[in-house]
Amino acid sequence: MSYDGFPPFISAQLQYLLNHYPHTIQIEQARSGTRYFPGSLDRFTLLIPYCLDYMKWDVIYNAEFPLAAPDVIFGAEDEDFHPFHVLCGEDGDSRLVKNSLTDWNNKDPTRLLALVIELRDKYRSYQEKRVGEVDDDRLKFEISTIVSREGIEMHMSSGVEKPEEVKFAVPLMNMNINKMVPACPWRHPQKIYLQVIYPVGRKYAPSPSAPRLKLMCTPELKALFSIDDVKLPSWLDGMCMAEYLPHLEELLQRQVLEAVTLIDVRRQFIEALAPLLGRPLEADPVFCRKASFLVCSGPFTIMLHVFLSTNFPKQQPSLMFQSTQHFNSLGMPVKSPLITEYPWSPRWETSQMADRISDFLVDESLNFKRHCNESHLQH
Repeated sequence: MSYDGFPPFISAQLQYLLNHYPHTIQIEQARSGTRYFPGSLDRFTLLIPYCLDYMKWDVIYNAEFPLAAPDVIFGAEDEDFHPFHVLCGEDGDSRLVKNSLTDWNNKDPTRLLALVIELRDKYRSYQEKRVGEVDDDRLKFEISTIVSREGIEMHMSSGVEKPEEVKFAVPLMNMNINKMVPACPWRHPQKIYLQVIYPVGRKYAPSPSAPRLKLMCTPELKALFSIDDVKLPSWLDGMCMAEYLPHLEELLQRQVLEAVTLIDVRRQFIEALAPLLGRPLEADPVFCRKASFLVCSGPFTIMLHVFLSTNFPKQQPSLMFQSTQHFNSLGMPVKSPLITEYPWSPRWETSQMADRISDFLVDESLNFKRHCNESHLQH
């Protein structure tokens, strides 16, 4: 995002936060809260990842008093979250404890990052305490079996219109996926998580129903591996998370390793197209998911875009033509719809796959040329 409009000290703290926070953090609704400097932005909303969702916290600076520490306003559902107060004595009084706001220095660009990290850590402890106080035998047992796993986050949700439930975010597989991808472009560690949601309020049953399960991952990982294609193992009667997770992790580890090897399979296919279509104009050098070629049909020159899914070669490439000479009424190059129906077998040798596509393109490029000329006459 642009930092234009923020005073220099806020801009420096925001930039440091975004560049050094260990996970992807978002900023939205930048606004001004002062009448005297209406063009000076001094408040915004942070979207902070937690438990496979985002918390929205408003950060309120005061452009008129730049030396003052910012206020932070939490979500309406967290009205009992008081991170910098501790109870003391039997009378329930609370007192402030030393924290990131105590000796605030607006000239230090690292201070907002330190504040957000401290608040998120305290929020995690707050949620763990809430979940630990739930009067549910099954939940207490589940927590006792996985408490030693590193990185687990939990969240207790409740409301007037929805039942109480506890959500767990369980990081899976102790493997560094980033290091497995040559020339990896990812800035943040890529992770796969299991989201586990239990209803609250039911006493322990002899055969409790399975929790709601969903695989989730960091967004960038989808360039390598599609978790949507993973079939979760069945949750057997009487099973707990500690029994379920090893089977799931073994399955995922095999599939991630296969996804890494498929990068080279896609690269070999793109290389096999080059002798037939010419050197690619551009190609995805890391994941080998896309390549573009310049194809000539007489004097007619078109670009061919080849899109490869993570399931290649089981799933055949999608093709798209783009004219270099014809444009629509908006001035955009004329393109064909995605072409996904043509002779294909994942059992063919790579060279045969490339030959078959090259043969298919001979007639298909003529059809596209005819389409472009007809469109041009209509305009």
